[in-house]
Amino acid sequence: MVAIETSTETVGVAVRTATGVQAELTLTGRRRHVETLTPALGHLLAQLDLVPGDLGVVAVDIGPGLFTGLRVGVAAAKGLAQSLGIGVVGATSLDILTAGAAAAGLRGLVLACVDARRGEVFAALHQIAAAAAPAARLDAGLFAPEDLAAALEQFAGAPVHAVGDGARRYADVLQAVTGVDAEAPGLAFPPPAALLDVVRVRMDAGEPPVEPAGVVPLYMREADATSNFARAVRA
Repeated sequence: MVAIETSTETVGVAVRTATGVQAELTLTGRRRHVETLTPALGHLLAQLDLVPGDLGVVAVDIGPGLFTGLRVGVAAAKGLAQSLGIGVVGATSLDILTAGAAAAGLRGLVLACVDARRGEVFAALHQIAAAAAPAARLDAGLFAPEDLAAALEQFAGAPVHAVGDGARRYADVLQAVTGVDAEAPGLAFPPPAALLDVVRVRMDAGEPPVEPAGVVPLYMREADATSNFARAVRA
């Protein structure tokens, strides 16, 4: 199985064989998804002495996140799967961040937070198993940082681990809420290895991969070009 991660400025790929996650490669730059994704995947497969034909499933982050990054990642996943005659499993960036937090040992309330640009974030809060902790969650949505901070006030100061590039960018706003910590190391982007974990769990539970044509990005809002055009028309 191969994982493709492009929802943020970080491009990531990971490969799992029958013995577990074998390798992961991440590259962080200024939105160079097109230039870096295919070479990164080729390099990773070569390091493991694998060829694309050895792959059985493509896992891909479908968003939300950067529009261009998502389009590149989903298109690459669909093209690779179609050329190999295999299926695709998509997972959201917020679920992948949450799984990455769990793999890093975080427990309790975890706020997955992806920078949406335009002064907003995509965010969701889930609870990673913790003894005697009350169930709590905040459904995935698009928030202004101040509105997200206000929503977190309902958890009455309970410790909240905020992860992702959105949490880092707006750490000062979020950490003004009692109990919120936005300093978790190594979780500035959804880890591609965590994407493999999410997809493996879902497939083990009986979810089958889908045909490449059935995979679409999850944008959660209109594209920048569309909103800019609408503003120009109104003006």
